[in-house]
Amino acid sequence: MLDECDRIDFRTQFTREPAALRRHPALVLNADFRPLSYYPLSLWPWQEAIKAVFLDRVTILAEYDEVVRSQREAFKIPSVVVLKEYVRPQKRVAFTRFNLFLRDEFKCQYCGKKGDLTFDHVVPRSRGGITSWENVVAACAPCNLRKANKPLEHSGLRLLKPARQPQPEDMLRIGRRFPPGYLHESWMDFLYWDTELEA
Repeated sequence: MLDECDRIDFRTQFTREPAALRRHPALVLNADFRPLSYYPLSLWPWQEAIKAVFLDRVTILAEYDEVVRSQREAFKIPSVVVLKEYVRPQKRVAFTRFNLFLRDEFKCQYCGKKGDLTFDHVVPRSRGGITSWENVVAACAPCNLRKANKPLEHSGLRLLKPARQPQPEDMLRIGRRFPPGYLHESWMDFLYWDTELEA
C-alpha cells in the first residue's frame, strides 16, 4: 500500500515542473484507467515515469518511439502509465483562483466574455459578503467596474448561473472541455474513453 506521503506525491507531482513536460510527457492514469486529473492533465516528465516503472508503482500501457539508454540497457520512453494502487480522489475542491476560473469555464459570469478575468463578490464585502464559492464569480474588468460595490439587483447585471461549490466530478467534467495544447495520439483512448459515442 502507498503511504500518505506517496499518495500526495502521485496526486500533485505532475503540477510541479511544467518545463520538464515539454518533451515526451507520460499521461498518468489512476488504477481505474482514468486520468488523475483532466485540468491540468495528469502528466509526468519521462524521467518520473521511468523511475515509477523501476519502483514497480506503474504499468506501461503505451510508449514513444524514442529510446533512452543507461550503461546497460535501452528503454522506450513511456507515453501512458497506469498506477498499480488506486489513489482515492480528493473529496473537496480547494477554493483557489484557478479552480474558480475553471468552475466558471474561464468566462465572465455576467456577460460571458472570455479572457482577462478577475473575480467579483456577488454580495460586495462592503455589504457583508464573504469570500466563498457561493459568493465569488469570475468577471471581466468592465463588468467588475460596472457592478462596483452595488447589490446585484441594482447593478443592471445578472449571473449566467448561480455561484455554488463544485464537486470534484464537476471539475473533471468541465476540465475535459479544456484540453492542453498538446495531446499525443497514444493518450486519446484513455482521455475520452467514457464519453458517449456519436451515432
